[in-house]
Amino acid sequence: MHPKNISISDYTYSLPNEKIAAHPLQQRDASKLLIFKDGVIKEDVYKNIASYLPVNSFLIFNNTKVIPARILFQKSTGATIEIFCLEPSEMVNEYNSIMQKKGNVKWKCLIGGAAKWKEPFLEKQLIINEEQLIIKAAIIEKLTDAYIVEFSWQPIHFSFSEIIQAAGEIPLPPYIKRKTDEDDKERYQTIYALHDGSVAAPTAGLHFTETIFSALAKKHCTVDYVTLHVGAGTFKPVKAELMERHEMHAEWIDVKKSLIENIVTNLDNTIVATGNTSLRTIESLYWLGVKTILYPDIQPEELTLLQWDVYYMPLMETNYSSKEALTALLNWMKENKVEHLITKTQILIAPGYTFKIAKAIITNFHQPNSTLLLLVAAAVKNDWQSIYNYALENDFRFLSYGDGSLLFISQE
Repeated sequence: MHPKNISISDYTYSLPNEKIAAHPLQQRDASKLLIFKDGVIKEDVYKNIASYLPVNSFLIFNNTKVIPARILFQKSTGATIEIFCLEPSEMVNEYNSIMQKKGNVKWKCLIGGAAKWKEPFLEKQLIINEEQLIIKAAIIEKLTDAYIVEFSWQPIHFSFSEIIQAAGEIPLPPYIKRKTDEDDKERYQTIYALHDGSVAAPTAGLHFTETIFSALAKKHCTVDYVTLHVGAGTFKPVKAELMERHEMHAEWIDVKKSLIENIVTNLDNTIVATGNTSLRTIESLYWLGVKTILYPDIQPEELTLLQWDVYYMPLMETNYSSKEALTALLNWMKENKVEHLITKTQILIAPGYTFKIAKAIITNFHQPNSTLLLLVAAAVKNDWQSIYNYALENDFRFLSYGDGSLLFISQE
């Protein structure tokens, strides 16, 4: 079946509220771990994950960093306006350049209480490094589902990264029905988070500790990193009955040439994507490589991946090996003097998709009727139901702060 014809109602299950983790466990690697391989389910804790991975496995992590994307402005009347920063409103060659911009930036935002915003701009006072600062927000444009907001501040020598760190709050997922607390600043962030840009955590990585990384090294497993900035679209519910009418969210990826070279080196080993975002990124690399083979003169700004690209001809008819596609991508990067591949991917991985790079995925338990669950189903086929039933019946905790799984991708 073409993924366009998938009925989302076939990918649902009953998730009681008490199964949703509202808080993280005290220790990251104490979370429960479900292991699925060759139709067999086992259970352990994350601290022991290395023992379930083959020697010389290659693990890929997403080192994006969650920004405090919720900024609250209080009007003189006492009313509160919440501005949720989703992503920069303009195309950028490097995402980090927006975070380091000084004086003013424009972002695509959601606005809570927009009907109460009558003033030309909102204003908020901050203290950064004992220096007083005033930040202003003005609506520049109303979009179908969001707003373009311009932030400006005085004095202008502060970067937007410094501004949002001082002014914002960590945006917990909408299904966690509580206010953020001090613990969330650390725990809704992986220990290897590096590059500012996400508004949601790559949650599979929240379980990893230095103890786990040491155990991986002892088993001769190697690790590397991609950067995919997770947008609020990751929580976007599928409201259409058929996937053909659902628009998949697009996200920024930033991949070093050395990561692609490492993947090529490890193609004969077990490549493990830590999280749906890492998996989407490395699978996107294959198809971007195929595009450079089919369209060798493609320009950097044109090398993107849309929702249905991998299911369309002529891409779907190609039979390039992973090595051929990734080597072609590396050659294209060399010819175009690209050291970092920075682009957007809208790839939808759903049942019917054939995996090109990943042999396993580490992932949390996801919401019913979600594209995240579709990705899991693509990896383990119909076994997703027995996996989720086992988790529900054996006291696993669900969603972002919950437990997780190591799923070996079905090769049939």
